Amino acid sequence: MFEDLKQTHRDLVSRHEAKYIVPREIVPELRKFIAPFCVPDPYTHGTPPEYTITTLQLDDPFFSLHAAKGREALDRFKLRVRTYGAIGTAPVFTEIKSKLDMTIVKTRAAIPFAEWGERLVSGVRLPTCFRNRQQEFNFLQFKRLVWELGARPVLLVRYIRESYVGRVDRYARVTFDRKLQYQMTDSWTDFGLGGAWRGMDSAQAQGFGLPYSGVVLEIKTLSHTPLWVMDMVERFQLRKCGNCKYSTALWREGVFRRYPSMGEEVAQEMAQA
Repeated sequence: MFEDLKQTHRDLVSRHEAKYIVPREIVPELRKFIAPFCVPDPYTHGTPPEYTITTLQLDDPFFSLHAAKGREALDRFKLRVRTYGAIGTAPVFTEIKSKLDMTIVKTRAAIPFAEWGERLVSGVRLPTCFRNRQQEFNFLQFKRLVWELGARPVLLVRYIRESYVGRVDRYARVTFDRKLQYQMTDSWTDFGLGGAWRGMDSAQAQGFGLPYSGVVLEIKTLSHTPLWVMDMVERFQLRKCGNCKYSTALWREGVFRRYPSMGEEVAQEMAQA
């Protein structure tokens, strides 16, 4: 029973997130600073504690979810499908990540990798793999939004995440993301095995006018920010900046070709609307 409650908490999370682009050379100092307050994420391995994340981003034919980020809409969401480690060795997680003003709400459902595919989303069959009713509800919400938007695969994002969780705080996470890459795709199941990856963690690709190629630092807390987090932000003079990996990848793709491209039919529909 207690394990089910903990799983439900992981499947439905409401939190605050702050993102920073930090120089690679100060990451060891940041690790040392957070050591009294954090321990390695139990899902990581190695030193430093890391894992690889591969995320399939979905959007509609108008790229509405990307556009919402571009205009900094207060209420917006992303549809994504995420897996961890070597492709095929971990479950697939369908996720809705919503930003409601300053609060992040993320819901997700785990599906065995072998069961994942377009039919699962477009068909009426409901998987029997869910551990609890919350996951089943989360998947149905994901499926509803995909249907309503006509969402489909747009691109993949992959990166290495160094992850820590709070020792004493009810909820606190500190992560460092590096080796950010993307590739365009229209596949629900390939997860990058059949394409070429492009890097997007150079100073130019990150697009913040910084003189260095940085690591993406994320601090995730509940509404009450721990004092040690505020001390860290002040000591290292951290400055918040938005960093949507999906939108960064689309903007980066625009360097190589006109993208996103709506196509003639979609453009005509928008003109007539």
